Amino acid sequence: MSVKDSISKICPSATFEEGEILTVNVPDKDWHALATALKENAELDYDVLSAVVGMDWKESLGVVYYFTSTSHDWRMLTVKVQVSDRENPMIHTVSDLWKVANFQEREVYDFYGIKFINHPDMRRFFLRNDWKGYPLRKDYDADPKLNPIPTEDEKHEDDTVSYVEDAEGNVKAVPGKVFEADDYVVNIGPQHPSTHGVMRFRAAIDGEVVKKVDIVSGYIHRGIEKLCEGLGYPQILHFTDRMDYMSAHQNRHCLCMCIEKALGVEVPERAQVIRTMMDELMRISSHLLAFGCTAMDMGATTAFFYGFREREMVLDIFEKTCGARMSMNYNVIGGVIADLHPDFVKDVKALIAIMPERLKEYHTVFSGNIITKNRMVGVGKMSKEEAINYAVTGPSGRGSGWSCDCRKKHPYAAYDRVKFEEVLEYGCDSYSRYMVRMREIEESCKILEQLVDNIPEGDIRAQVPKIIKLPVGHWYAQVEASRGTFGVFIESDGTKNPYRVHFQSPCFNLVGVMDLTCKGHMIADLISIGAALDFVIPDIDR
Repeated sequence: MSVKDSISKICPSATFEEGEILTVNVPDKDWHALATALKENAELDYDVLSAVVGMDWKESLGVVYYFTSTSHDWRMLTVKVQVSDRENPMIHTVSDLWKVANFQEREVYDFYGIKFINHPDMRRFFLRNDWKGYPLRKDYDADPKLNPIPTEDEKHEDDTVSYVEDAEGNVKAVPGKVFEADDYVVNIGPQHPSTHGVMRFRAAIDGEVVKKVDIVSGYIHRGIEKLCEGLGYPQILHFTDRMDYMSAHQNRHCLCMCIEKALGVEVPERAQVIRTMMDELMRISSHLLAFGCTAMDMGATTAFFYGFREREMVLDIFEKTCGARMSMNYNVIGGVIADLHPDFVKDVKALIAIMPERLKEYHTVFSGNIITKNRMVGVGKMSKEEAINYAVTGPSGRGSGWSCDCRKKHPYAAYDRVKFEEVLEYGCDSYSRYMVRMREIEESCKILEQLVDNIPEGDIRAQVPKIIKLPVGHWYAQVEASRGTFGVFIESDGTKNPYRVHFQSPCFNLVGVMDLTCKGHMIADLISIGAALDFVIPDIDR
C-alpha cells in the first residue's frame, strides 16, 4: 500500500498535493491521530521530525511539518495543518511523539502566536515574554510606537502555561512554573567563555549536581527570516554565511540548491566539484575549532593553539579564492562567484599531507589524556533512540550510533562520485561525539584527495535571470553541515521576493538536549557536554 493510500485509510479528511515530496493537508481535529499513526504505523514509520515551519497564509495560520522515515529509504513527507482563527489560533502539539517539537513549536508560538494544545511549556523562545505581537505574521507592524520594545527588566520569566484539553475537547490554560519554588538556580551566561556565544543556561542544582537546565535564547536574534521577505533571492544569500559561521559554505550551498531546484537550473560540473571541496574544507576548519574549544573548555590551552595552527591553513585557502576567511559569500545561484585561485590545488595537497601526523599529535596531547577521558567518557549520555527523537544529527547523532549523514542518505553535488566512510561511534557520550569529529577530519581529507586532481574544466556557474522569480510553490533542501543536517524551506508566491524562508538549523536541536544530557551530572560537566555538542549560537538565534 502506498503512503497516500495508507494515510487516506487512517485519515479520510486528508487531502494531497503531489510534488517532489508528497504534501498532506489535514484539519487540526484529525491531526494528532494522524501524527500518531505516522510515528507508530510500521507501513509509515516517520521516526524523524525534520522541520517545523510556522506559516501565515493571510486567510489562515498554520504549520508545515517535514517528516523523514529512516526505515523506508529516508523517504520524506510534508504535512500542512491550518487554522482560520487569527485571534486565538490553536493546533495540537506533537511534542509527546517527537521530543524535538518541544522547542520547535515554541519558536512557532513566539513568531506566529499559534498555541499548541497539550504542549508542556508554551513560552516564547527568542523574544521576551512581555513582547507585544508576533513578528513573522504578515500583518505585524514593527513601528515601535505601536509595539514599543520593552525596556524594563524581564518579569515573570519563570511563568509558563499549558493549554490542556479535557475529554470533552475543551481547552483550558493551566499556569505553571519552570522551576520548583525551592530550587536553587544559577545562571551560566549569557556572557561566559564556555557558552560559545551569548546563550544563557539557567541550571537548577542540588549542591553541584544539575537537576534541570532551562535554555534562554534570543540575545543576538537578528530576524533573518523576516528580513528575507523584503529582499530578492540573490540578496538573501549572505545571511547563511553569518548563521553557523563554521558551516558558511554548506549553509549557503543549501540555500542555493533550494533556489536552483525551484528554478530547474543545472549547475555545471566544475562548480559542483568546487562546492564539494569547499564544503569539506569548511568541515575540517569547523572540526579543528571544535577540537580546540573542547580542549580549552577543560583547561588544555595548548591543544587549543594546535587546532588553530592547522585551521589557519584552511582559512588561507579560503582567503585566496574567496577574498575572506570567515564570511566567504562564495556560492551563488547557479554555481560559484569566482574560479579557484592558482594556488588552490597546491595548498589543498599541502593540507591533506600534514593532517595525519597532526591528528596523531592531537590524540597524544588531548584525546588519550586521562583527564580528558574522565571528563567525557560516560558523561552526557544520549541513546540512539533519543538522538532520533530529538532529531540530533551530525557528529552528535553519529556519536550515538545513528547513521544520519545527508551526504550518504541524499547525495548532492559531487558526493555520489567519492568514497568515504560515514563515521559512527557507539559510546553515546561526550567522548564519542568528540571522536566522530576527529575521525571525520580524516574522511574529509579522503574526499579532497579524490577530487583535487579531478576538478573538471568548464563553466563555474550557469546562466540565471537577473531578476529571479520562483514559480508558485514550496521547496525544501538539505545538506550535511558541520554540525548536522541543515535545511532550507522556501515558499514562493511567484514574485521576486520569497513569501517565506525558514532555516532549519542543526544547532537549535543540539541545544534542545542540554537538559537531557546534563541532568544528574556535575555543574562542571555542563561545560564539557556543551563543548561536545558543539552548538554555535548565531545558528540558533537566526
